[in-house]
Amino acid sequence: MKKLLEKVVEYEHVYEFKNGKTALNSILKGIKMHNEIPDVIFLDINMPIMDGWEFLEEFIKIPVRKKIKINIITSSIDPADVNKWKKYQTRTIHELAFKNKPIFSIDIEELIPIDLAS
Repeated sequence: MKKLLEKVVEYEHVYEFKNGKTALNSILKGIKMHNEIPDVIFLDINMPIMDGWEFLEEFIKIPVRKKIKINIITSSIDPADVNKWKKYQTRTIHELAFKNKPIFSIDIEELIPIDLAS
């Protein structure tokens, strides 16, 4: 994802986490320290410890006014995952996208906010 992002957007920081729990803890710590929260999140459904759906469930409980683009990236072809995505869309102010892997450079532009595109 980093290599694809570099082709279409300039960014200051990209943080990568191996599981949803460490990602969520990092965001919560940043909020507590009054740091900026991410503009864009790429979320894999299949992560260890806390999967993408569990992360999303906890993340949408955080009282954030800023609208974040959350990209759910998956290799799943299970219609239940698409239905979960649709239900989460009605439960949050954040913009949720759902994309199947693999992601190509033409797709990446759809996954970032317009104001971040170069």
